[in-house]
Amino acid sequence: MNTLSKIITWKRNILASVAVLLTLIVLSFYGVYTDQFYFLKPDNYIFPILTSVHFIYLYVVWFKITEDELPDPKMRNIEYVLYAIMIVYVFKIYDSVTVLNSIHTYGEHVIPSSFKPMATLSLVLYSILPILTLYTFWLRKRYIGEYNFENYNDNLNVWH
Repeated sequence: MNTLSKIITWKRNILASVAVLLTLIVLSFYGVYTDQFYFLKPDNYIFPILTSVHFIYLYVVWFKITEDELPDPKMRNIEYVLYAIMIVYVFKIYDSVTVLNSIHTYGEHVIPSSFKPMATLSLVLYSILPILTLYTFWLRKRYIGEYNFENYNDNLNVWH
């Protein structure tokens, strides 16, 4: 894992996570069957709202690493919420596979030529997202530290 952390540094991981999240937010409004964007469907806003927690976590990790700070209970709580959101990410992978395989079901209908590339792009990005997220958890543990709040007051350096 050390050679991987030299290739994919914590900054590159965070920037890649942001790029994947932003692309998936745009794609959450895109209809692969119709080749149109739908901004008035409330369902399309679920993923962008959930990713706000991910963005906050990425910001906290960036801040803690650059400022050389210890983990705190707020960071832990955000990470625990992100664990739950990972279930949504896994569901989105399943949903993307289902959409991509539906081309055989709707073969007699008019399907736009962009269907397969866009559905494949969504599947790839949704598959990369949990990997980047798990790697971020590992980087947090390596650079910021583990969540050990039993002796939290002993670890505080108020003169730092």
